[in-house]
Amino acid sequence: MSWKSSPLSFKILKECDVSKARTSLLALPHHTVETPVFMPVGTKGSLKGLLPDQLEAMDCQIMLGNTYHLGTNPGPELLEKAGGLHKFIGWERALLTDSGGFQMVSLLKFAEIVEEGVTFESPYDSSKKITLTPEESIRIQNAIGADIAMQLDDVVPVLTTGPRVEEAMNRTVRWLDRCLAAHKRPDDQNIFPIVQGGLNEDLRTQCVEHLTKREVNGFAVGGLSGGEAKDDFWRVVNHCSDRLPTDKPRYCMGVGFAADLVVCVALGIDMFDCVYPTRTARFGCGLVDTGQINLKHKKYAFDFTPIQDDCGCSTCKRYTKAYLHTIVTQETVACHLITVHNIFYQLRLMRNMREAIKEQRFPEFVKDFMAKMFASSEVPKWIRDALRAVNIPLEDTQSPE
Repeated sequence: MSWKSSPLSFKILKECDVSKARTSLLALPHHTVETPVFMPVGTKGSLKGLLPDQLEAMDCQIMLGNTYHLGTNPGPELLEKAGGLHKFIGWERALLTDSGGFQMVSLLKFAEIVEEGVTFESPYDSSKKITLTPEESIRIQNAIGADIAMQLDDVVPVLTTGPRVEEAMNRTVRWLDRCLAAHKRPDDQNIFPIVQGGLNEDLRTQCVEHLTKREVNGFAVGGLSGGEAKDDFWRVVNHCSDRLPTDKPRYCMGVGFAADLVVCVALGIDMFDCVYPTRTARFGCGLVDTGQINLKHKKYAFDFTPIQDDCGCSTCKRYTKAYLHTIVTQETVACHLITVHNIFYQLRLMRNMREAIKEQRFPEFVKDFMAKMFASSEVPKWIRDALRAVNIPLEDTQSPE
């Protein structure tokens, strides 16, 4: 496969002198994205409770859409007539679509996976069957028109062991070739392959070796954040980032906890996504430097301070914890207000990391961040081990064990 022109360019601006962290410009057809970047998840083409212009006001540079859901409703035919998802939802910045492969795990009880593809029993109507092949996944994503389209991969629950893990890894490679062959818009859409192999580092290495032989513009690490031990999580991320090309973006799928984002940036990852900040907002939880606070708690009933004192989001500028406490999980506006804050928090965290890398103070940033996040407890061992692996020891910030 060859492209007439590349729909992606990747320029590394600065690399941390100590760790594997780097900050870059990722030029895509609809927007130039600064990395490291967190990508909010707009499953059906929108973030629950937020408008596109609100995301732009927060300088959200790229967000996600879900191929499985968008392919079901509104469907690729309508999206094609609308001129793609950008025009359909009024979003002028970058978009990334997943392939639908994750539903092999999240909707596993509805799915049958064979070499041809995966057949889902609709979770909404058991009489309907949906077949997703690599070719169909790309057809839908071509209709959506996202700047980055993920290959359909064979996803297994991360704690799976035995021959099924190797089968899924090899099938993922075969399905990548089918995705690339089916791709009708190589001039304005990028296909990213996904490194699979479970928690087996040898299989991960084999997968990287296969995928890097293909002509692609970026790579993702998949199959994690599914309940595995954090010690396994960081080791797989580190293993993959060591072996993926340095001159192309690296995307770790499904990562959204603030501490995880900081660790993975130190391990050399550029792109992240997760439903966590929006989902936890719907349960009344706001993200803060010490983790999150549950605004349903009665201790906030007379707290007339914002969710976070130094936050510049529109929610914190205007509303107090006391007000939010009175409406949280009761009024839809509460979900909206907390979602605004949580997305702003994530985007600000990534911006602060980018600036720290540019100014060669990323190790200090990491130590300060962890000291605040775990002010009342010890930094977890897995975090200390992960950061020590990239030359950022935290022992001097910890209380004695």
